[in-house]
Amino acid sequence: MTFNNKVVWITGASSGIGKSLAITLSNENCKLILSSRRKEVLEQVKNECNTPENISVLPLDLAETDTLKNITETAIACFGKIDILINNGGISQRSSIIDTSIAVDRKLMEVDYLGTVTLSKALLPHFVANKSGHYVVVSSLMGKFSSPFRSAYCGAKHALHGFFDALRLEHYKDNIKVTMICPGFVNTDVARNALTADGSKQTHQDEMTEKGLTVDVFTKKMIHAIKKEKFEAYIGKKETFAIYLKRISPRLLHKVILKSKVR
Repeated sequence: MTFNNKVVWITGASSGIGKSLAITLSNENCKLILSSRRKEVLEQVKNECNTPENISVLPLDLAETDTLKNITETAIACFGKIDILINNGGISQRSSIIDTSIAVDRKLMEVDYLGTVTLSKALLPHFVANKSGHYVVVSSLMGKFSSPFRSAYCGAKHALHGFFDALRLEHYKDNIKVTMICPGFVNTDVARNALTADGSKQTHQDEMTEKGLTVDVFTKKMIHAIKKEKFEAYIGKKETFAIYLKRISPRLLHKVILKSKVR
């Protein structure tokens, strides 16, 4: 697969992985639709891209699921079609289960799971009608195994795998692809923006996140996985080995994570 003449819609495009994707893909022969809550920041990202004339800015809030059908229709109208939806928007969480308000669990499910699913379902008839489409979903290694102090985040990411694995099976006949991207630690502001037990932001960086892949290195690996149309891609440093360790011995993985510095 190439991005040549494709229309790519990126959520969470105002910072981090989404911003890096926008800037990198602007060097490909494709058109981009950039979405997040902050229009003014999206405009700044657009101006940093190589071909701003091929980029549309479309603000949205994944938590406002009742708006996403109309926003999807607007997105299609931007360039007349959409070929790839990169579901990158979302939030993380850092707090113990016993202390975490159920409102935080609900927020993570509303944004990371239901927002992504609602947007993807709104676009599905367009993909089916065109007999072509590619969903790229930025999940996490936490969507394949869990870690302490991220219970709501892990739950939402696990749910994404269940939904999109089913979508891939149901719509294989419609030539609709699904690529689940599972980042390990990537040095972005995801930890600073993570919700704590009462719903406030953590505001400081995690040590492991600080030592993670640079966003530019991650983006290159992610784009390679999309071009290869991989079902799943695990992108990170040594933490990716946990995927394979879980298959061999979930109990051993449990012990390894307990000894780690992940907090």
